[in-house]
Amino acid sequence: MRSQNCFRIVIPTLLVALMLGMWPLPDWLEHAGPEWVVLVLMYWALAMPERIGVTVAWVVGLILDVTQGAIIGQHALGLVLIVFVINTQYQRIRVFSLAQQALVVMLLLIVKQVMVLWVSGIVGQAPDIGLYFLPALTGAILWPWLFIVLRDLRRRFAVSSHF
Repeated sequence: MRSQNCFRIVIPTLLVALMLGMWPLPDWLEHAGPEWVVLVLMYWALAMPERIGVTVAWVVGLILDVTQGAIIGQHALGLVLIVFVINTQYQRIRVFSLAQQALVVMLLLIVKQVMVLWVSGIVGQAPDIGLYFLPALTGAILWPWLFIVLRDLRRRFAVSSHF
């Protein structure tokens, strides 16, 4: 039963994150909106590295590209890099405190944003980078609460990373 619950919880949480990411924000908060899908995917990759790998990251990234009207593969490349790092370092990251994890999350979000910026720059669509990295800070601030909510959800529905 535990393995059946895996994607019954992961997919809905990613869909909710996708909807939150598309939710219109007030003008003063527009540039600070967190990257919900990336944060949720990071949690699941950290919690279940055997199940959430680069293939899932690539598919989620392509969905992000389509929903945001971005260059196809732009977000996918960044998400694959993030999930690869998490999959190779999850044992270290798991033992960090939530504050230390938030710093790692911020660094990974910055790496992802640099990848997106790089691809945008290659095709001549580079955005203004004045407030471009603000979502990384917002994501780091939200990480402890998101981690606790998703961990409790994973425990409540007995989601296991084992096959």
